[in-house]
Amino acid sequence: MAEADELFSVRDRVVLVSGGSRGIGRGLAEGFAARGARVVIAGREEATLRQAASEIGGSAWTCDYVVCDVSQPDDVPRLIESVVAKAGRIDTLLNVAGVNIRKRVETYTEAEYDHILDINLKGAFLVAQAVGRQMIAQGDGGTIVNIDSLNTFAPLKGVLPYAMSKAGLGMMTRGMGMEWGQHNIRVNAIAPGFILTDLTQKLWSDPTMQAWGEANTPLKRLGKPEDMLGAALFLTSDASRYMTGQVIYVDGGITCGINWPIPLT
Repeated sequence: MAEADELFSVRDRVVLVSGGSRGIGRGLAEGFAARGARVVIAGREEATLRQAASEIGGSAWTCDYVVCDVSQPDDVPRLIESVVAKAGRIDTLLNVAGVNIRKRVETYTEAEYDHILDINLKGAFLVAQAVGRQMIAQGDGGTIVNIDSLNTFAPLKGVLPYAMSKAGLGMMTRGMGMEWGQHNIRVNAIAPGFILTDLTQKLWSDPTMQAWGEANTPLKRLGKPEDMLGAALFLTSDASRYMTGQVIYVDGGITCGINWPIPLT
């Protein structure tokens, strides 16, 4: 068997995954742990985190967890302090935590708007900012990957505050990449397409939605959390050492163009 290419290695790197107990975050945490990274997952529910950390484990280091609500500013410094106390440093942040509420734009309440923006944009900023400070203090660089959305390509109907929060996240990625490049801290983003998770299973189990998703995705299937892993490993390894401030769409090709039903001869 050929040896693994070290260019893509994340072995022994300390990786913090916000929103790491389920969905895309859980899939990334499992993938990094399986490749020898030292993973710490963060989220709001201790019982869910404890179970996920126990199930994920890791080939080189048992997966650990820290309870943190990223929408609560006081929680974020404690998160960073806890990870550093457990692992000594932070090499990579996978900034995944996010929420969504599907409604007509005229029916959102101010509280619902604040809930979405406080987690998806403000919380993501505060976590990345705190991790960036830690990486600057460490003095040897690091990598941050934010989870964006295909909504930054074109907003979907019924999720406007979510789309707005992800648009802000894209600009945050570029701005942090620009400012922190001098510290060898690279900041990039992954924009997933339609991904099957526990939280979206009900939506995509509807036959009409499933048929629409498959028809409009050139690869003819919905994505899975593990489909994000290759891009995340690339963006956090030396394979992408000259990339920062970029957004990679991992969407099965749905942003390639409009797949209209014109007959072709």
